[in-house]
Amino acid sequence: MKIFRLFSIFLLIFSLGCQEGHNKKGQPNFYQTELFKDVQLQGIFKDSKTFVDLLPDRSTSDLATLYLKERKSPGFDLRRFIGDHFSDRTLAPKPFVTDTSNSMHQHISNIWSALTRGPDSIVPYSSRIPLPNAYVVPGGRFQEIYYWDSYFTLEGLLVDGKEMLATDMVDNFSFLIDSLGFIPNGTRTYYLSRSQPPFYTLMVDALAGKDNDVFLRYFPYIVKEYNFWMSGESDLKAPFTAKRQVVKMGNGMVLNRYWDKLETPRPEAYKEDFQLASGLKSVAEKKALYANLRAGAASGWDFSSRWYGKEGEFNSTSTTTIVPVDLNSLMYFMETQIARGYGLKGDKNNESLFLQKAATRKKNIQEVFWDEGQGFFTDFNFVRKKGTNALTLAGAYPLFFKIATPAQAEKVKDHLLQDFLRQGGLVTTLKHTGQQWDAPNGWAPLQWMAVNGLLNYGYKTEAQEIMQRWLQLNERVYKNTGKMMEKYNVEDTTLLSGGGEYDLQDGFGWTNGVVLGFEQLLKSIGEEKVNNVTVPVQN
Repeated sequence: MKIFRLFSIFLLIFSLGCQEGHNKKGQPNFYQTELFKDVQLQGIFKDSKTFVDLLPDRSTSDLATLYLKERKSPGFDLRRFIGDHFSDRTLAPKPFVTDTSNSMHQHISNIWSALTRGPDSIVPYSSRIPLPNAYVVPGGRFQEIYYWDSYFTLEGLLVDGKEMLATDMVDNFSFLIDSLGFIPNGTRTYYLSRSQPPFYTLMVDALAGKDNDVFLRYFPYIVKEYNFWMSGESDLKAPFTAKRQVVKMGNGMVLNRYWDKLETPRPEAYKEDFQLASGLKSVAEKKALYANLRAGAASGWDFSSRWYGKEGEFNSTSTTTIVPVDLNSLMYFMETQIARGYGLKGDKNNESLFLQKAATRKKNIQEVFWDEGQGFFTDFNFVRKKGTNALTLAGAYPLFFKIATPAQAEKVKDHLLQDFLRQGGLVTTLKHTGQQWDAPNGWAPLQWMAVNGLLNYGYKTEAQEIMQRWLQLNERVYKNTGKMMEKYNVEDTTLLSGGGEYDLQDGFGWTNGVVLGFEQLLKSIGEEKVNNVTVPVQN
């Protein structure tokens, strides 16, 4: 472990050194240069992420200086300049030819190798943070590892008998926690200002199962990540105040929120963020919007009406004012597992401490996030000191972690079936806004959380219905396109999904994982696949 730690720190230092010029806030100065802004705002690339992933032929500070000099020359062409000094050789996906005569399961088993990367070599000037072990990328434009995606991918790897690759995945995340103190959004230097939903403990739980020795191997990293998420807790004095990822509630309980430490446009979505903020009058308003957009990316739900401060207004996104039910459910599970770890180590004092932390958080989730009038778990706006009233699939997380009371679970189940269930599975929210984390789209990770939540409370038939619809949609799209998609239109299953700031992506890590997981679940509960299911009338 000592050798691994030294190796990981060496890799990290080298990686950060290649993206030189970090300012005091941790953001590479390159993203504030005229070269960077001109490339992004002039739309040299259709996707803003393309440029930040390109490999420069020298330091970005040297290229920024060279640009200022050469652009004065007659006939200067910015596209040519980028072509001369940047390459995409670190981005190219592995070639893969789909054979739709194979079953969807066979296709997924075959495509793992095309989605597998690493161990990484050190590439000077790359924005990629190199990892010491093999890993699976989502696919499409996402050619680096992503945090919360990887849990759902890992579940599929385990079903498919790829325990070694799953172990490599967890070891890579352990390396990131060991080196950085947290797991970034993804393994790019421009993601270093934020994390994503903390699924590391669930990955360890899935990998270890009942093997306490395996669990204890990763236990120190669980504790270290927990400390990252709770950083700033002791500084909170007054109710309804926040610092970093922590918020002090009115009852004195400290809960968590999504947060990013910077207040600038995201480099990977610079043009989109800049244009969205252009209608705001003050610099302070723009900075606040940038911070909230970044926090929305930290949530994984980038973007959704779930985060809007005003109905229908994307530029009112106020993620940092919201205490999310899904995040706090994940934190509850982390506390239970830290208690488990201390118990295994014979540390009764810390075991008792974290059991109490978990019990307190569970009580608060049942009370703070429960909307009795709607019969559903919703987020809480700590600035407005009230629930958001927004019905989203995040409300299923308390069932996944067995936090909900039986009465609460029954009401959530009713809403899932009556309001969220569509022909192709569960819709993410009940609003159509054009955002990709709203209707009509459905996403594999949320199907997984909801289905397993229902199974936890004995709703076997309901869970089967959702799984069958989702698998039928996935298979239909696969047979028609030869692809597994990032997200799906669950309302009109003749269409692909849409919305968001980038094109529909295929590959796709978490979709593959959930398909294999659902097939195993259906087999384990003895249900055969059913066709031509009837969709209930939507309200």
